[in-house]
Amino acid sequence: MKDYIVLRRSVATPARGLFGKAGASSVEGQQINLAVERIPDKAVAELQADPEVQVLAPKMPISLIRPAASGAGEAGSAWGLAAVGANDTPYTGAGVTVAVLDTGIEAKHPAFEGVELIQKDFSGDGNGDTDGHGTHCAGTIFGRGNPVRIGVAPGIKQALIGKVLQNDGDGTSDMVFDGLLWAYHMKADIISLSLGFDFPGMVKAMTSSGWPVELATSNALEAYRGNLRMFDAIMGLLKARAAFGVCPLVVAAAGNESRRQVDGKFCIAASLPAAADDVLSVAAVGREGDRFKVADFSNTLPSVCAPGVDILSARRGGTFTTLSGTSMACPHVAGVAALWWEAITRTGKKANASNVRAKLIAHARVDLFAGQGDESDIGQGVVMAPRG
Repeated sequence: MKDYIVLRRSVATPARGLFGKAGASSVEGQQINLAVERIPDKAVAELQADPEVQVLAPKMPISLIRPAASGAGEAGSAWGLAAVGANDTPYTGAGVTVAVLDTGIEAKHPAFEGVELIQKDFSGDGNGDTDGHGTHCAGTIFGRGNPVRIGVAPGIKQALIGKVLQNDGDGTSDMVFDGLLWAYHMKADIISLSLGFDFPGMVKAMTSSGWPVELATSNALEAYRGNLRMFDAIMGLLKARAAFGVCPLVVAAAGNESRRQVDGKFCIAASLPAAADDVLSVAAVGREGDRFKVADFSNTLPSVCAPGVDILSARRGGTFTTLSGTSMACPHVAGVAALWWEAITRTGKKANASNVRAKLIAHARVDLFAGQGDESDIGQGVVMAPRG
């Protein structure tokens, strides 16, 4: 028997409903029925044929897209703010709600003073951030100037903090799906995801338990395929509900598995959740003089890119530190998206995932790179904040 995540079209009572409670959950009058159920192998095919079942996916491990520490430490600078134009815009993200699905947050950090933080634990380890990854990512999105500005959109007054990773930085895919739907239910405008579905880790765990490599790879591929379909199905459900006035923009880190410093051809493509439909995937860039350079570790096939090398942000314990990774680039894009969300709203139009995404792509710059930027590495270019 295996644990499967089941997305049903009906409202039949599942073993465990959305947000870890029994029963289905209603969003804007629509039923989204997501459950984790233990299913015997012989019953899987029968369940897949059930017309009420939209998607069936084995639970899959997820993990942090683990960043690299920087030698600059607390003495680093928040250079990414100027790089994306956040210092030269009249917009601050005021009125925008951002969800950060990560390792939680250190709510008492001075960088978050004045922000209403609504926390929800999906990991089973309780709210709070013992790792520091979620705190750093949140700081880049909306960190205040206390004592130094680190946030792209410091005017954000409400943030949703979904803890979808355990204290050790690991978790399972149902935690992310529950967190994603919770953020939607809470009317998040933008959802930031700096995590990855751990296909290699799943294979390694099974082979370490004595599974033949071929069998382990086949089972991991089945899980990855099912979870990709699940993610696409959930994104489709959210997009279909745009008529109800809530359609969040989902932003995800492309991943850090590439090794260009070893070989220029050692480039790994973006994985889940960055590879899912309608998700804005983000690569990382660093500085080379007054120009940008693709980070050696950054995965390929992103939608856009943003600063992700030597990024200064909040650290557990009320201090600050610099880290590098697409995990650091992703919140830059989430912050710039909040600025565009506010800018569009101020014109009297209704901001949504589609028009904010269009602005991010239309204003992204490719002329700032040392040499010619390859679209497979930088997507549509470095995102830029709206001008006044």
